[in-house]
Amino acid sequence: MTFDSLALCPPLLSALKQHGYETPSEIQQQAIPAVLEGKDVMAAAQTGTGKTAAFTLPLLHNLSSSKKRASHNQVRALVLTPTRELAAQVADNVMKYGKQLDLNYNVVFGGVKINPQMMKLRKGTDVLIATPGRLLDLYQQNAIKFQQLETLVLDEADRMLDMGFIHDIKKILALLPKKRQNLLFSATFSKEIRELAKRLVNNPVEVSVAAENSTVDRIEQCVHPVDKNKKTRLLVHLVKSENWFQVLVFCRTKHGANRLTTDLVKKGIPAAAIHGNKSQGARTKALAQFKDNKIQVLVATDIAARGIDIAELPHVVNYDLPNVCEDYVHRIGRTGRAGKNGRAISFVCHAENDQLHAIERFIKLRIPKQVIEGFEPGQALPASPSKNAKPDSRNGNPAAKASPSARKRRRPNKAKAEAGGNKQGNNSPWQRKPNSGNRTQSSQAQ
Repeated sequence: MTFDSLALCPPLLSALKQHGYETPSEIQQQAIPAVLEGKDVMAAAQTGTGKTAAFTLPLLHNLSSSKKRASHNQVRALVLTPTRELAAQVADNVMKYGKQLDLNYNVVFGGVKINPQMMKLRKGTDVLIATPGRLLDLYQQNAIKFQQLETLVLDEADRMLDMGFIHDIKKILALLPKKRQNLLFSATFSKEIRELAKRLVNNPVEVSVAAENSTVDRIEQCVHPVDKNKKTRLLVHLVKSENWFQVLVFCRTKHGANRLTTDLVKKGIPAAAIHGNKSQGARTKALAQFKDNKIQVLVATDIAARGIDIAELPHVVNYDLPNVCEDYVHRIGRTGRAGKNGRAISFVCHAENDQLHAIERFIKLRIPKQVIEGFEPGQALPASPSKNAKPDSRNGNPAAKASPSARKRRRPNKAKAEAGGNKQGNNSPWQRKPNSGNRTQSSQAQ
């Protein structure tokens, strides 16, 4: 199947070809026809499957096919996302695919001044991408109206529930016209998601992409047992000795991310941190520098990293293991995308052994362990339990298969603060490895 066979309008097909996209991914093949027909859709797909284009392309097609235009302060299509970074990513997709269409879009989120956003909304908006809290703030300021709304998209709905946005979502749903198309995208169809769907979708087409998709199949996972006080030294050693040119490192806390970034810079490794306490400007700048290879290491917390989309990101490092097993899958899903290979490495000290075993049970796989010479831990990690976890049969290149039943909940207040939703070119100084660049275009739209 090609994009030509999906009956998208010529400007969209032209944009896809211009960016080298030829073949729709599985989620796109299933979702795009249903959205084009005006049906409600519930889609389950992990990060990296091309889910953003699965709703962006048909949404733009439907809007451009109509001669309607958004009136003063009105919105025709609303895309809700849990974080600022994800909102920016969706906006990039809308701009990339819709640049030949006579449509306008705006993106609004917290952490920046609200007045400029209010000014941009005055003329009306065809596609508005927003975080829930800032959207409600704008509505309360009479800066936005929904009488002309045609389509609502909830992107990463499961993450919105995890972050405690359910009450904001209910408030928003109460403001919208009942006659509209609804598109719900989630990593899983959990019990909580199906409860939300009862209020949202009508006779939906259910679309699902199996968890064992190419995004994770192509990720080589490894655990490096190491004492906690040696983790920074180990990271510096690996970055320098293995000549890692682009590394996304996850820390559990904002303070830990700041401390690690400072230590890396002192060791001569260009690095920056992104987390909820950073201004939106600082986060955007750090991400842009990382994409442009002006910094070598980007240190992030889980929620701040949502929406990071970098083609062929080669390395993800879990400096700290996450407390929530599902976050492990989301973290490593930053690499191994669009059919490319990637590596996910976890630094695990003895105190994190229970978390490691929980993750292995969750993904139903024992992750290979490798002790690095000179960084041997004082206490060796106990062997992984054999129950519900199968050994790696591919010499360190396992596929993480996430089970929806293993979900755990976040504390919403902390998550909201991280998301910031409602409160408010020089050349690289290091050498790349041969054939390991990250600029080759994927043949599938993301």
